[in-house]
Amino acid sequence: MTAQVRPQTGPDVWTAGGPWRFTREPLVTGPAADSLYKLYRRAFDPLRPRAAARQVLSEREFKEEMADERIDKYLAWEDEVAPVGVITLTRELEAIPWISPDYYAACYPDHWARNAIYYLGYILISPAVRRTGFLETVTRLLVKPMVAERAVLVYDVCSYNDQVLGFSKLIAEMSKRWSNSQPRELDYQVYYGVDFA
Repeated sequence: MTAQVRPQTGPDVWTAGGPWRFTREPLVTGPAADSLYKLYRRAFDPLRPRAAARQVLSEREFKEEMADERIDKYLAWEDEVAPVGVITLTRELEAIPWISPDYYAACYPDHWARNAIYYLGYILISPAVRRTGFLETVTRLLVKPMVAERAVLVYDVCSYNDQVLGFSKLIAEMSKRWSNSQPRELDYQVYYGVDFA
């Protein structure tokens, strides 16, 4: 893995959390990126037939994101061998090709002017640690500095992850635990099919 030190801007979230040690990396390459991509595929491949919009990055796209210094990668470690999880977060919304920075600038003009809108790309954890409070730990460590900054966190959830797995409800419950804020639905896109058979 290659890691470059740069000035900390925005939430300097995780130095410790539960049984995991977190590092903030602007750049992840080499074996760490390879290991994370395998983990990413195991976690996201089940969405391929369950979501109309493509939910799975190709290996090239994933590694480009890991190498994009505009996107912070928070790596979770249980030991020094390989990360067990990654969270991607950026305030440089132009780094995310599938979202519209103009939309968020219009929705949150004051936050936009302060550069205080963050996009959460994904929270990815090893299945071995999925049930051990990882998401709760991550949410707590993520929300606290954003509350202090009076920032906005935006993210998207496909309908399967929303309605079946309840991710947005879980994030809402955890956000409320550490702040007085609740997520609100900003937009949605519905896919239709017409069967002429």
